[in-house]
Amino acid sequence: MGVPSFYKWLVGKYPNIVVPAKEEDEAGAGTSSPSSRGDEQAAGPNGVYHNLYLDMNGIIHPCFHPEDQVYPPKTFDEVFAAMFEYIDRLFHVVRPTKLLYLAVDGVAPRAKMNQQRSRRFKAAKDAKDAELEEKILREKFRAEGREVQPRETYEVSDPNVITPGTEFMEKLSKALEYYIRSRLNSDPGWKGIKVILSDSNVPGEGEHKIMSFIRGQRSLENYDPNTRHCLYGLDADLIMLALASHELHFSILREDALRPTQPENCIHLSKELFKTEDSSRKCRGWFPRMTETTPSRDMSPKKPYQFLNLWVLREYLELDLKIPNPVVKTDIERLIDDFIFICFLTGNDFIPHIPSVEIHEGAIDLLLEVYKQAFNKMGGYIVSTEKLKDKHAAYLKVSRLEKFFHELSLCEEKIFLKRYELRERLQRNLVRRAAEEWKERNYGNMEENPDGPDLTVKSFSTNCSMSTYSQDKSDVTANTLELRRNLKDTLRNKQDLIKSGACKHDAIRLGFAGWKSRFYREKFGVEKCNEVGKLKNDIVQKYLEGLCWVLRYYFADVPSWSWYYPFYYAPFASDFKGLSQFKISFTADKPLRPFDQLMAVLPKESSCALPKCYRELIENEESLIQKFYPSDLQIDTHGKRFLWQSIALLPFIDEKVLILATKTVEDKLAVHEINRNTVRQEKIFLRNSNTMPNGPAFVQTSDCSSKKLLLDPSTSELGGWLSPDDEDSVRCGFFRSPIRDRQDIRNDQTISFLFSNPEPVQIVPRLLDHVKKPEKTITESEISKRPLWHTYPGCRPPETIPTVAEPQLTISGFGRGRGRAIAAETVLGSGRGYGRSFHGADTAQSRGSRNDRGGAYAFGSACAGRGEYGAAFQRQQTAWRPVGNSGGRGGSGSEQRRG
Repeated sequence: MGVPSFYKWLVGKYPNIVVPAKEEDEAGAGTSSPSSRGDEQAAGPNGVYHNLYLDMNGIIHPCFHPEDQVYPPKTFDEVFAAMFEYIDRLFHVVRPTKLLYLAVDGVAPRAKMNQQRSRRFKAAKDAKDAELEEKILREKFRAEGREVQPRETYEVSDPNVITPGTEFMEKLSKALEYYIRSRLNSDPGWKGIKVILSDSNVPGEGEHKIMSFIRGQRSLENYDPNTRHCLYGLDADLIMLALASHELHFSILREDALRPTQPENCIHLSKELFKTEDSSRKCRGWFPRMTETTPSRDMSPKKPYQFLNLWVLREYLELDLKIPNPVVKTDIERLIDDFIFICFLTGNDFIPHIPSVEIHEGAIDLLLEVYKQAFNKMGGYIVSTEKLKDKHAAYLKVSRLEKFFHELSLCEEKIFLKRYELRERLQRNLVRRAAEEWKERNYGNMEENPDGPDLTVKSFSTNCSMSTYSQDKSDVTANTLELRRNLKDTLRNKQDLIKSGACKHDAIRLGFAGWKSRFYREKFGVEKCNEVGKLKNDIVQKYLEGLCWVLRYYFADVPSWSWYYPFYYAPFASDFKGLSQFKISFTADKPLRPFDQLMAVLPKESSCALPKCYRELIENEESLIQKFYPSDLQIDTHGKRFLWQSIALLPFIDEKVLILATKTVEDKLAVHEINRNTVRQEKIFLRNSNTMPNGPAFVQTSDCSSKKLLLDPSTSELGGWLSPDDEDSVRCGFFRSPIRDRQDIRNDQTISFLFSNPEPVQIVPRLLDHVKKPEKTITESEISKRPLWHTYPGCRPPETIPTVAEPQLTISGFGRGRGRAIAAETVLGSGRGYGRSFHGADTAQSRGSRNDRGGAYAFGSACAGRGEYGAAFQRQQTAWRPVGNSGGRGGSGSEQRRG
């Protein structure tokens, strides 16, 4: 799940929340003033962390289709080996002292499946386009007598198999269990660690399974409020989830994605490109693995990690959300809850963003400003998370929310008009530049083409594809690498709708007189006033349901597995009127089974991941569900700069019809397929209890029967229930390796049980008693201020001098100097400003991470090459700031480049 561009905005706005992670035991490390001698001895280079949680999809995807390797994996076993190395590195950085939690995405709520379905169908369409372009280039190379390596068939082919219920995910579960047992048996750093594995057959998204675990543990009477958590994942929404936990000692570990590290000979292509060889076999649909120098599997430098510390972010938010003369008592916990809620309006994996709210246009700054100005008019806070269990949405003050939307709507037309103006300017500049470049290339030959340049992707791609090539026809590797470069350039240029000439005429022209009527006519085919009014009401009601659904999902649990937002577009801020008339409630139900989710999200091109009897339902033209799999994907590119930002106009799955169809073939499933389609429990692993320092609570489990055993948190440092793992009882100390060339475990000293987490009786949306608060180090002078995007002309804010107490902490958000991260000119030929823009052309093919998806109306920044904030700031040096230590940020820090 993702919040588009949120992380980049957050780090630019509040720079001291991030610190570089140390991977070696450097002098001065471990200055975190641990609470006990035992913690001091266990402290790693980044201080003490008790629990490490891994959102495994942030590991699976980079290992399955890495961006930064010329030599990607060919087999599942190579993927698993890369994952083991990945986890080892994370474990070494954090060195948890108590718990490691591995969470793989299971079956998602229906609200998420629509996004999954859209992404997978668009990937299949991209694959077809890429295959056609590759074929054209291969024919061109062949005509020129240049030999290239043929396409090869690999086991690792279609990334869509990273979905619950597939054979890959079943093998992954076995591989992770092998890895856990291997490390518990042989690695001294794992001694005393409890490991929980929540695989893809445990329903729920990985990050939400982690947060459910934390909520369940902190609801226990003996829970330690000073538990130090570290969560690894690539999604920006993890920050929101961590804030929603109201756990103070919480850090997010992630790669420093804003720092480019890709070497020149590593050419990243699309992440989800594949082609069908036949009905049961997949081909990567790309090129053989090669390198210009040596056949090393990983030639690229590893990206550095960084910690994002929640206690520092809370300090920033407390200062930035300061309400002048508030009508109610200020409560930082409730301010944080409202901050999380209003950020939902920027969009996520469940609901689209409000049309006038784009993060790269400073939308979060706008939301915060509107919130502070409207707070007293609203009469206080928007949400009451302590009431989340209420069945009638008493947790949302809709009258206050309506006033907030009214204040937000006052900026709506100004934003649309400025967006339109900048888009038109960008289009004119690109056309003019293309014409100038064409004249330079064709000077002297003007008479041969009096019609002038063809300003389409062909003219742009020609310029980038005629690079110098080896005259030696036997140099197959060099030719193939050039083919890859040319193909990458061609695909990237086609992604740019303005550059490629594929940008359609804007018939809606948001912000101009009559824009709403045109919008509903063009998008919904509705023109009559009464029909438009009814449609608005329906969209607003469903969006309001969506806000409530997401709020409960973030703070409590899944309110309904079957609910989803049934429209492609969000309502306008000015449409949110009469909200009190809507009655919000959700029906508690169960998640789909893995095979049903596969049927709901996979396109025909990935049907080989399904059991044969299910695949036939998709391929049979007389099937009840045939209409859910259109062969020609319709996309809406209105208001978009890049093709990948477009909206897939897919038919919404009718869950009842789908289940009715799959039930007709269930009896044809083989035994191993039935096992893949079942719901499982989490497993907990530990070394044999007689070696555990806190083992007494587990000793009695070795002889337990089928009944559950209640864990005592005071002795086991963990709450919940254990029940026997039947598979573990028959192994007798032997665990066969599921991975080729890996040794079997013959004297297995680990034991495993099925684990059930306690259900929290009530939500506790505040800091717990007896929590130790670090000294505050952020001051008001460190809160950057800049004019709102719609209030100044052009794409750059007026030059001002920020008032900051310490020169070395200056956030250069208002200067015109060249951005530190920019290594080359962007599409507008200017690298001046604030770092790379959020949707600049250079990012068009680097969109693989789930947190970087285009919004419903985004066309990318017309100021490509300018980010939201400057990048020069003083970094903290110690990942874990000591409790009660006035040392604060510590060290002299170091500047890091941002991309």
